[in-house]
Amino acid sequence: MQTVYENTEMTERVILVGICLSEGDDTEDSMAELEELCNTAGAVTVGKIVQNREQVHPGHYVGTGKLEEIAEMLEALEATGIVCDDELSPAQIKNLENELHCKVMDRTLIILDIFAQRATTSEGKIQVELAQLRYRATRLVGYGRSLSRQGGKIGTRGPGEKKLEVDRRLIKNRISQLKGELADVQRHREVTRLNREKSSTRVAAIVGYTNAGKSTLLNHLTDAEVLEEDKLFATLDPTTRNLKLDSGQEILLTDTVGFVRKLPHHLVEAFKSTLEEAKYADYIIHVVDASNPQRDKQMHIVYETLNQLGVSGKKILTLFNKQDIVYDKEVLKDLKADKTLLISAKKEEGLEAVKEALEEFLREDKTLLEKVFRYEDASKIQSIRKYGELLEEEYRQDGIYVKAYVPKEMYNI
Repeated sequence: MQTVYENTEMTERVILVGICLSEGDDTEDSMAELEELCNTAGAVTVGKIVQNREQVHPGHYVGTGKLEEIAEMLEALEATGIVCDDELSPAQIKNLENELHCKVMDRTLIILDIFAQRATTSEGKIQVELAQLRYRATRLVGYGRSLSRQGGKIGTRGPGEKKLEVDRRLIKNRISQLKGELADVQRHREVTRLNREKSSTRVAAIVGYTNAGKSTLLNHLTDAEVLEEDKLFATLDPTTRNLKLDSGQEILLTDTVGFVRKLPHHLVEAFKSTLEEAKYADYIIHVVDASNPQRDKQMHIVYETLNQLGVSGKKILTLFNKQDIVYDKEVLKDLKADKTLLISAKKEEGLEAVKEALEEFLREDKTLLEKVFRYEDASKIQSIRKYGELLEEEYRQDGIYVKAYVPKEMYNI
């Protein structure tokens, strides 16, 4: 009789470890988010430990006394590893592994792992691998068992599935190669941006905290068919779609990767070309999960990240989304926004108001044109319809009279 072996991957059971540095900080919220991140990555949280300290322990992250408590919890809960709520140094990883004899991960590794799962385009995969290799390059010395582990578990996806026992020289060479590939992608993106500028097409970048409903908004406005899922970082690769407004004007909407607390520096650097879609956009559509009690903190993190990317001086439309599940009808404000609206992208409530707001933004950036075009120049009126707002059109004996709001660069058309 032939024996059948079932090849199932064991779910990782982890204990979350955090540090509270001051009373009233956001450690509790950060730990709750870390649990959600672990769940998205495929792990099950079986316990949590938070230590109150004046500063992070340089050698073990937590104090040595707390290590005993963690070791006891690991055994009692049959956990396979720990996940720390901050990015660990190579020494901290090595020391924790030596003391606890288990898999040691940090917040950055979890986020990188999720990104490795979500990347589908060649650009996304390049960016993720670059971020992972930069993260690992500083952790070759003393990384111990974490780097030699094979198999499809957390921290081993993407380039992690390849042989990890490589030296700095090989990683450096691979990083250089990826940088070259990414530079080609960036050049292509730059050409696309320049073409948009020449055509007078306006661009609005959709930004927001992860899982705020950005992809749902894009889908219901433009039929983009982007993945919608109630998980962190459900979509990673940016999507750009054309939205035709009621006046006949067109605007490009670009979905960007969601922001999160303590977004890893390696990730920000690797995804800079993608994130900079917001920098080169004409307008910002800031989507906020109005049902989340932490919405104010999440909004602060979004603006902080935009500031890091050098995004400033843009008109901002803030959409307080998920009104269908908001039960505490508080007054919602965003003092940084030029306009705010209450919507439910999922239920398609308030989307007409979103289009009207975009019409207003476009109109404010245009100048009034009154001109009689010769009949042989009639094709120019089509450009006005596409990029401007046609108010009047009259066929006269001497030509076609047009009254319209047009982009300033089209005034001398």
